[in-house]
Amino acid sequence: MNQPSSPFSKQQLLPQEETLEVLKQKGELFIGIPKENQYQEKRICLTPDAVNAITAHGHRVLIESGAGDGANFSDIDYTNAGAEITRDVKKVFSCSIILKVEPPTLSEIDLLNPQTIIISALQIKTQSKEYFETMAKKRLTAIAFEYIRDEDGNYPAVRSLSEIAGISSILIASELMATTSKGNGLMFGNISGVPPVEVVIIGAGTVGEFAARSALGLGANIKVFDNSISKLRHIQTNLNRTVYTSTIQPKNLIKALKRCDVAIGATRGKDRSPVVVSSSMVENMKKGAVIIDVSIDMGGCFETSELTTHNKPTIDKFGVIHYGVPNIPSRYPRTSSISISNIFTPYLLKIGEDGGLEHSLRFDKGLRSGLYMYHGILTNKSVGDWFGLNYNDINFLIF
Repeated sequence: MNQPSSPFSKQQLLPQEETLEVLKQKGELFIGIPKENQYQEKRICLTPDAVNAITAHGHRVLIESGAGDGANFSDIDYTNAGAEITRDVKKVFSCSIILKVEPPTLSEIDLLNPQTIIISALQIKTQSKEYFETMAKKRLTAIAFEYIRDEDGNYPAVRSLSEIAGISSILIASELMATTSKGNGLMFGNISGVPPVEVVIIGAGTVGEFAARSALGLGANIKVFDNSISKLRHIQTNLNRTVYTSTIQPKNLIKALKRCDVAIGATRGKDRSPVVVSSSMVENMKKGAVIIDVSIDMGGCFETSELTTHNKPTIDKFGVIHYGVPNIPSRYPRTSSISISNIFTPYLLKIGEDGGLEHSLRFDKGLRSGLYMYHGILTNKSVGDWFGLNYNDINFLIF
């Protein structure tokens, strides 16, 4: 009797190699970098070296003419690095990925094509409900670089800019103390036989740590105040030396402020910085002392602080010089641009390698935490709560 014929051939019945899902092919990115038009913003997201690395991987970069001028990168530097330069703003905003330091304005959002990817700062405090509704209509995908986390759960962009702000605060204070800036004429630097400059630092985060590092390097005596014991312990360990640390107790703080030549405010709060130093405390400080309020972008931690600009950076109250410029890193735009570029470049190369942002978001949890809008759907809880908008969990949208 004939055997019933098998639906499989003999070859098919033999053990087969396992076939795995093949990832999508590498994608070519088309990146547009417009010129920053916000007041006193001179930074740019990618340096010529970064553009060189990106174009070498087969991606295109289109830069608005003069976008790098503020950071002393010329159009020729970018052309030599493989970028295309144009004076046509609309052409730049028609790219599929837009990189900006400052968030795009409503008029710039109008220039974007639907489904564009925008990577920039978010600066939630300066936005409005209408802003996010306009983005949603265009079905944009938006990533805020200050919310991107690295593999350790830290915020690399915030840390980099905080390092710059911390170091800058001491450099600015040393300038303001010179008599050419109508200061008290004291100089940082441990001069033999001369008592060192006394510096009070309020806040032991990244800004406080790098301010302390710079002040110590210039021979100052420092006192660091913070209500977090673990942060104070951390700063001692990182500075690798014993420094004066204290929790923020009025008695100790008043005493330290009376004696100090420079006070640095570097505290942060959830919605605004806590006001740690009252008007009467400032009134009792030395005449000619300098206050650098790095927290001014979140309201400031000195009651007497006011917003100032790079053109007129200081005000005088009770004989104490107050510096309240919110965007300190843009004072050093070239260093800041290199720092931002170092963060952007690996992510852009990875997005290209993964075959597009969709794949990168699926596999990179840190990048996903920077996402606040996905194809016009709000995905950030903070933004949703702040403006009373509906938001969705990104994890349900991309898997």
